[in-house]
Amino acid sequence: MKKLIALLLALVMVFALCACGASTETGKTEPAKTESEPAKTESEPAKTESEPAKTESEPAPAEGKVFNLYAWNEEFIGFLKAYYAVEKDGDWYLPDGVTKINFVITPSDNGAYQQKLDEALLAQADAADNDKVDLFLAEADYIQKYAESEYTQDITAIGVTDFSNMYKYTVQAASDENGVVKGVSFQCCPSALIYRRSIAKDVLGTDDPAEVQSLLDSWDKFNAVAADAKEKGYYMTASFAETYRPFSNNCTTPWVNENNELQFDDQILAWIEQTEVFCENGYTLADSGIWDQPKNDQMFADGKTMCFFGPAWYFNFCMGNAQDPEKGCIGDWAICEGPAAHFWGGTWMMAPAGTDNAEAVAEIMNLFTNNEEVCSKLVTEQAQFSNNMAVNAKYAEDPNFGSEFLGGQNPVAVFSAMTDNIKWENHTIYDQACNEDLQNNLQQYFQGLVDKETALNNYYLALQEKYPEIVTP
Repeated sequence: MKKLIALLLALVMVFALCACGASTETGKTEPAKTESEPAKTESEPAKTESEPAKTESEPAPAEGKVFNLYAWNEEFIGFLKAYYAVEKDGDWYLPDGVTKINFVITPSDNGAYQQKLDEALLAQADAADNDKVDLFLAEADYIQKYAESEYTQDITAIGVTDFSNMYKYTVQAASDENGVVKGVSFQCCPSALIYRRSIAKDVLGTDDPAEVQSLLDSWDKFNAVAADAKEKGYYMTASFAETYRPFSNNCTTPWVNENNELQFDDQILAWIEQTEVFCENGYTLADSGIWDQPKNDQMFADGKTMCFFGPAWYFNFCMGNAQDPEKGCIGDWAICEGPAAHFWGGTWMMAPAGTDNAEAVAEIMNLFTNNEEVCSKLVTEQAQFSNNMAVNAKYAEDPNFGSEFLGGQNPVAVFSAMTDNIKWENHTIYDQACNEDLQNNLQQYFQGLVDKETALNNYYLALQEKYPEIVTP
């Protein structure tokens, strides 16, 4: 396994695989353009135990004087500055006021972040004390590459031991195949159907979330309403890839089987079939990717699209056009679960092996997951859906808590009801490439630029270029 992980880390530098968006996908300053499912190693699911497995570890070295944090944007860094770090003469320090924090930020586009991080991790053992990676962030689309790696360590050994209030899948995603937990997420990311109230009222006759949910709670209903929306001059979605995650999150088979053969789950085939119909009939924008400007323009008040899909971080940050003070439409939105339960993204804090600031790493991880005061601020001040069930339950039950963007609706209550339906299974180390390359190559087919056979053959070639061991049709 260690050789496999080392090979994967090296492959990232060679092929520069795209990183995702929680940013990428949680993706907040410049969301990276990817659409993939979380990567996992091997076919056996990672284990989550009430008491995570522990591994033997060496005593932590003396704390260093520089704390190196690797990230792809400023989102979590902003939270760290607000609730943990101290500023002095324009620089940021750990609360001791002595250890300087060095923020190493590399955008996710074209795999640049993973490449930079992997180079640093490969050099970790021989790096000078103040050059070592102390904490790094990872997203759902590729977290398992790091969870299964020898370059990360058991966080229970450094003082992060209470997972009782974290959502199960967030712990499972950051665990290796033996149940050893390598990181924690400060957010939980159930993804909702985000709809325009005014358009829903015109098309469905109601904008009430419960009623809209009953009218869009299956793909058959969703597809039928798409035709009704078109008749009234609206798009159902604004990107050919908009519904990909609700389908792909519900796959029951892995992309690559035990014989290294590529296989298409029924959910993927259903997405292709739906997208063919949507593009052919003008129910969506075939020329727009998930982060492309034509889709973003549909978020303005003069947009004609009824449905988007995303978690709390998406409508609170990535839907900036909808919140534009002059051209936006704050309050003309609401959320419901939609046709299929799913999640999107998430940002995990990972503990690299060899950090010389293990005590601070544990302190930060505990602060953003188990400290109820800080987690409450993430909800109330940062519009996050925290990874603390007790905190979320408090706001879900608060009749006075609501979102101005959602016309007063309480998003925490909606998301809390959806968390039990989140699935984390059937993942492989190949998922990110399988998902991203499929969408990238099929887009040309959906646009009518190539036929379906050509698009799929191009997909197979792209995969084999990165992973020659995959047996394609």
